[in-house]
Amino acid sequence: MTGRTTPRHDRHTAGLLRSIYLPRAVAALSSAMSTYGIPLLVLATTRSAALTGLAFALEWVPRLAAFGWAGAVVDRRGASVVFFLACLGRALVIAAGVVVLLVHPAGTVASVTVMALAAITGVLTEFSYIAAETAGAAAGRRAGAQAHRVQAVLLGIDQTAILAGPALAGLLLLAGPPRMLSVITVLSLLAALLALRTPPSPVIPARAPKNSTSAGLLSGWRTIRSLPALGWLVTGLTLSNLATGFLQAAGPVIVVNYYGQSTTAVGLVWSAAAAATLLTVTVCRFAIDRLGLWPVGAACAAVASLACLAVAQAPDYLSYLVLVAVLMAAEGGMTVVLRTLRSRLIPPDRFGSTLSATILILLLPFPVAGVLTALTPPDALGHVITACAVLQALGLTLAFARLRSDPALRT
Repeated sequence: MTGRTTPRHDRHTAGLLRSIYLPRAVAALSSAMSTYGIPLLVLATTRSAALTGLAFALEWVPRLAAFGWAGAVVDRRGASVVFFLACLGRALVIAAGVVVLLVHPAGTVASVTVMALAAITGVLTEFSYIAAETAGAAAGRRAGAQAHRVQAVLLGIDQTAILAGPALAGLLLLAGPPRMLSVITVLSLLAALLALRTPPSPVIPARAPKNSTSAGLLSGWRTIRSLPALGWLVTGLTLSNLATGFLQAAGPVIVVNYYGQSTTAVGLVWSAAAAATLLTVTVCRFAIDRLGLWPVGAACAAVASLACLAVAQAPDYLSYLVLVAVLMAAEGGMTVVLRTLRSRLIPPDRFGSTLSATILILLLPFPVAGVLTALTPPDALGHVITACAVLQALGLTLAFARLRSDPALRT
């Protein structure tokens, strides 16, 4: 092997860049900015911690409700079509929000507008994400033996977007809500235009049963119940997600109101967390090769629990940022364990339905976290974080205690 690339390989890479990587990168950046930026916008517009938490819940409840539906629509209409329509829809909705906020920068109309943006963009983001994932999977299959390289690039794109999106949204918000939303609008419109180059994916024939979505989720739930190792790990991570979800929902209130920082500082917290997670995911891959799944997973669980307990006592912004980054990095390590275990245990013929059910269960705590934030007085947020951290520690301890002797985690 000379290691030289051939003209055919170069053309294939260039084709992936234009049709898959570039649309995914722009859409991922706009999605990250809206997911983290709109709760910041709600806080800046309403000055209400309760409405900020409610906005976080409004982002996630519709996304969960649309999860199975989005997959069914992508299967029936094709990834490129849904990707284009979802990105275009998000651009139009946010552009309408910009117009409203320019006319009514404050007051009831502004509050209703930003809350509506949270709900609508949450649904459209879910559709664009499922479509992008489907297009990426199709590109991986076309790549054959090089499929892992395609998936590695896509994972790097997502993590980079999470790294840059929150900080960029917080920085732009300093220039005013309309400017932040205008940038998200332009990025969403650009993603829609780039989506026109995305190759079409296979679609389900129109005569296929229309209840396949609910049946698939039910089949996935049954598969999880039949695999104790997977079930215990999903249970532990779901309880852990309640703690991390609450930190995400309450983050703008804690950083701005409690530590007296700007909205940019909120974005920096999650950008630092994304950077730490990306590093940890890389390290864990090598650690699992040497030590096995259970030791790495148990160590990450212990670090996550201790970090979350310490977050509630963080005396200043810098310590808060570091502890949240450590917590999310440990969560990333446990995600590597989950992905590895999932690939080993789930039968290939039930992988898609079980994957959908697993993701849905893991995301359920996020709207709950938003409701908790809305119902909690700002001066009591630290107590709720402590309670969530205790629940997280108990859940992870029980899960990994039950998994210690499981053969699936010994290698």
